[in-house]
Amino acid sequence: MKCLAIADLLINTPMMEAGLQALRDRGLGVAVREWSHPSVEKLQQDNLQVEQHGAEAVTLPDALLQGAEDIDVLIVQFAPVNAAVLNKLPKLKYIGVLRGGTENVNLDAAKARGIEIINTPGRNARSVAEFTVGMILAEMRNIARSYDALRDKCWRADTPNHHTIPELGGKVIGLVGLGHIAQLVAGFLSGFGTEIIFYDKYVARHDRYKKVNSLDELVTRADVISLHARLTPETRHLINAHHFELMKRHAIIVNTARSGLINEEDLIAALQTGKIRGAALDTFDHEPLPDDSAFYSLNNVTITPHIAGSTLDAFRHSPVLFSDILLKKIT
Repeated sequence: MKCLAIADLLINTPMMEAGLQALRDRGLGVAVREWSHPSVEKLQQDNLQVEQHGAEAVTLPDALLQGAEDIDVLIVQFAPVNAAVLNKLPKLKYIGVLRGGTENVNLDAAKARGIEIINTPGRNARSVAEFTVGMILAEMRNIARSYDALRDKCWRADTPNHHTIPELGGKVIGLVGLGHIAQLVAGFLSGFGTEIIFYDKYVARHDRYKKVNSLDELVTRADVISLHARLTPETRHLINAHHFELMKRHAIIVNTARSGLINEEDLIAALQTGKIRGAALDTFDHEPLPDDSAFYSLNNVTITPHIAGSTLDAFRHSPVLFSDILLKKIT
């Protein structure tokens, strides 16, 4: 069985080579090529195009697939696997996606060919969960704002919540979605003495955390709302003006998942008018943020450049996890 792996700037060639060594040890042929970008920012721009518009939105350079007509397994992280790619790989049996979702694969085209898709769910769950807790604390306790002020030699005390800075203990944390990442977040935050509630139509119950019957109930009760749902046509703009009207005035909302889960215009309006206390965001509709983005002018938001899942451990582990999954399927 022959495999072609397409590395990138985040799972680079040495990581891919090392992570797929188990396949070589079992007699599989593995070739690694790298999808080149001048910067991680450019790679992320291509990835955002694929996440928002599908695998056909970005073209993969022909050179990456030259001489690969006989491969059985294609392994990618961010590289798009679209109809043009599939047409060049007539013997393909498996597509390995080194990420939790399969947004970068044309699933209809792959299904029509009988190609099996193998992704790596949970590969960066811990990195995103840890980051989420950090974002909650940063926004609630003004950590990023205070740091930014001190960098300008300003001993700042007049933050948006300086009269009512809260502690996490005793607060209600509302999780939208209760997948692997959300369960890790819940476990971490339980150590702070919080009450965890969740809304997930696909999870009937949980032994430790209370399920609520509607999203409206969750946003009404929670002091902190953290989003962990997948972005689908059904969940696009899941959180919008209606929900901001229901939230507590001191509530904060955290999004380390997909930007489309929140209606950005409605969120900005809610922050500008003080309908909610604040927000902590790692993903945006337009990345990188344009120079005229309203987020730059808000003093009640913590923003980071789509880095929640970007840890060395997560990237390095992804090809190892895939190798284990593939070997169990074929042996």
